[in-house]
Amino acid sequence: MLTRLYATVEARRGADPNLSGTARLFLAGLPKIAQKLGEEATETVVAALAQGHGEVVAESADLLYHLLVLWAAREVRPAEVFAELERRIGRPPKKPLAP
Repeated sequence: MLTRLYATVEARRGADPNLSGTARLFLAGLPKIAQKLGEEATETVVAALAQGHGEVVAESADLLYHLLVLWAAREVRPAEVFAELERRIGRPPKKPLAP
């Protein structure tokens, strides 16, 4: 799913900014993309702490979308991130997680 969404983000990068919010985001540049990602992360945390399940789902979707836009802007491919996650599987945590 994330790989398909990434392909859509990439395809919309060159779209008409008057018709595509994704194209407008790329046109605004990396600082704006990073700002939007930070805003969505904050909104996801707020939803998790104070809102219902549906809001957490919706904000999480926004967060993932903006993360993929940031990856595309920095030319990070989902497969690279997935490979890093795979590499970490089975490796013991650096410190025990609190209960």
